[in-house]
Amino acid sequence: MNQHALVQAVVFCGYQTCRVIYRLSCSLCNQSRLLQIGSGLSVETEDEELQSRGSLEIKILCHTPAYKKVDKRSPPSQIIGSPSQPVQTRASKNVHNLILFGGFYSEFEPLDVPQAITDPEWVRAMQEELAEFEQNKVWSLVTRPWGKSIIGLKWIFRNKKDENDLIIRNKARLVAKGYRQQEGIDYDDTFAPAIRICLAYAAYKNMMVYQMDVKCAFLNGVLQEEVYVEQPEGFIDPQYPTHVYVLDKALYGLKQAPQAWYETLTNYLIVAGYKKGTIDPTLFLRRSGSDLIIIQIYVDDIIFASRKPELCKEFENTMKSQFKMSMMGELTFFLGLQVRQRPDDIFINQSKHVHDLLKRFDFGGSNSAATPMPKNFQLNADSSGKPVDQKNYQAIIGSLLYLTASRPDIVFSTGVCARFQCDPRESHLSAVKRILRYLKGTPDFGLWYPKDSGFELIAYTDSDHAGCKLNRKSTSGACQFLGDKLVSWSSRKQNCVSLSTAEAEYVAAAAVAHKFCG
Repeated sequence: MNQHALVQAVVFCGYQTCRVIYRLSCSLCNQSRLLQIGSGLSVETEDEELQSRGSLEIKILCHTPAYKKVDKRSPPSQIIGSPSQPVQTRASKNVHNLILFGGFYSEFEPLDVPQAITDPEWVRAMQEELAEFEQNKVWSLVTRPWGKSIIGLKWIFRNKKDENDLIIRNKARLVAKGYRQQEGIDYDDTFAPAIRICLAYAAYKNMMVYQMDVKCAFLNGVLQEEVYVEQPEGFIDPQYPTHVYVLDKALYGLKQAPQAWYETLTNYLIVAGYKKGTIDPTLFLRRSGSDLIIIQIYVDDIIFASRKPELCKEFENTMKSQFKMSMMGELTFFLGLQVRQRPDDIFINQSKHVHDLLKRFDFGGSNSAATPMPKNFQLNADSSGKPVDQKNYQAIIGSLLYLTASRPDIVFSTGVCARFQCDPRESHLSAVKRILRYLKGTPDFGLWYPKDSGFELIAYTDSDHAGCKLNRKSTSGACQFLGDKLVSWSSRKQNCVSLSTAEAEYVAAAAVAHKFCG
């Protein structure tokens, strides 16, 4: 068979606009393949999907497999396997396999249901979400009650990515429009605990940290109030189009959903033998002789750490026996933080967010700066300056504030620039650009938690005097260490006008003391 015949046998079957792979069909070997653009990798797929595709010939070589040659000196009875079969080798685990795997997910994020239903991957994601509702017995379809508030629903579509920015899941989430609830009628309280110093303690105790994710966590929370919601768009019951759902379990978007889920999880862990933290209600621990496991909860994300792998495995099995869990292995990416666990330390940074930030605001080609703000630099209202785009200015400030979760070096400069979000001028934007240029030169800066340091609490405070020229208020700065591990920091304007430098220093010190002792 010549190469020309092979070329004519391969048929291009089309691709979706949201894909990064081509689908090819070979009429000689009667197989269909997915080909990564520019990678040369392929994987066999189901032939049934080709029936609805168009066809277009392209010139690409389809090489036939090489066959084993049989040595005539070896008796056929001593040959293991069939000589007519190609050589079988294990596929190497490299980044190309991960990239190809990402090709099976939709890359675009729909803005609404009409866009989502054009892609089978997003339709499947919506069906999976509603299947979770049925499995958890979240709601019941009832006649629309008279005089009751009916809360609307909204589909949210997001691509979940890993630390390498690869899509690992198309997630469709049905949420309630909780902003239409009335306090005291539809909800009583809102509560969502936060993560604090778990990683610093894990480094101190030389623990390995793991991560789990609770699938549809809020759907496990039991509601105490009577709440009605509309039928979800795209999935309205044709027999009862005017009916509504009454909720038995909490729903994402309801103001009481985090509290309901937290109470359900807390009660379960306490019954299972875990003790809740006295100060931090999201911290749980359990001792087994001299060994200890600590668990930190952030809504549906759970991290846990121990020096004894058996305790971690026991906790994993405990959670999986009650909830639908997704074990994610060693902690590497959590709430936007990149975590590297090494034998001697734990390093936390947000380099991915820094690169995304610079790309988003077109600062990739700018020169870097040595500091986020020049020494003795002052910003004022600059009422005579030229106004700039307020939304763009606020977007940059918001992204910088998010970055301060691991970058205390930009807290002060970002806080100063944030004071002028209501009426930004060119001078304010220039100061913000200085911060971005500083980040360009320091994208990999982060928090270093050595495992050979102590855990004693050390706090530092400082303050200027009447540093803000608008109202003559002072700015307090503070940072707190556990051993050599920086765990908390702040830079904020004081509420009062201090009459002296000493008074400003006392105000700053009192605020830190109240934070840790009050």
